[in-house]
Amino acid sequence: MPNVSGEPPSKPLSSVGVVTSLAKVPDGYYVVAQTTDGSDADLWKDGLFKSKVTRYLCFTRETGRDVVVDLKLIDVKDVLPEGFTPVEETLDTKEAATRKRRLCVKLSPHAAAETAVFDIQIVAKSRYHLVNYTCIGEINNMGVWYLKGDVLQRRSSPAASDAPPSAERRTAEKSDYERQSSGSYATTALHDVPFAVSERFYQRPEQMRPVNLMGITIKSLAEIEEEFHYSFSAERSIAV
Repeated sequence: MPNVSGEPPSKPLSSVGVVTSLAKVPDGYYVVAQTTDGSDADLWKDGLFKSKVTRYLCFTRETGRDVVVDLKLIDVKDVLPEGFTPVEETLDTKEAATRKRRLCVKLSPHAAAETAVFDIQIVAKSRYHLVNYTCIGEINNMGVWYLKGDVLQRRSSPAASDAPPSAERRTAEKSDYERQSSGSYATTALHDVPFAVSERFYQRPEQMRPVNLMGITIKSLAEIEEEFHYSFSAERSIAV
């Protein structure tokens, strides 16, 4: 169905095809059943003789590996453009998709695409122009127009994903330091954990024993005070 909402579609096309009947459109596909002015968008009908054969363009925006990045209309005798695939059979009956003209589709992996096709419209009169759309040619006296747009990539940066673990650690350490310097450092698992030397690495004063090391006697505080005690009695008597 033509896009009459005025809003550009948010997802690019992932596949384009042709069906023989409006009742045989595959699930997930939109069929272009009418032109922009409401006329029948049959790609096969003959202007002179009424035919029971019908062909309708359809497309899907179902998310997949590839997206449609370009479309071309060529004559059946023209050389196929490089990188393009012709729509040769109908999706529902595997019959010839078109006559005299061939619709060619170019696909690209979604991750590699910068632009893609987002919508297709069929215009009955070639003198009419669609804003922001591009005409790729005419088929059965009707113009085929498509809308292109930028593809939004939802993937992580290659520079970040390809960085070695050591570089990632340095980046994390740098970020921690910057947050700490700015005063906005977040609490970690070690926050408020007390650090102390284990008691088995030192002795209590009462357990200390004199140690003679290269002639130097190591004494306790009590032994030093007892040996070098001075009462200052003479100084006090003079002061009195």
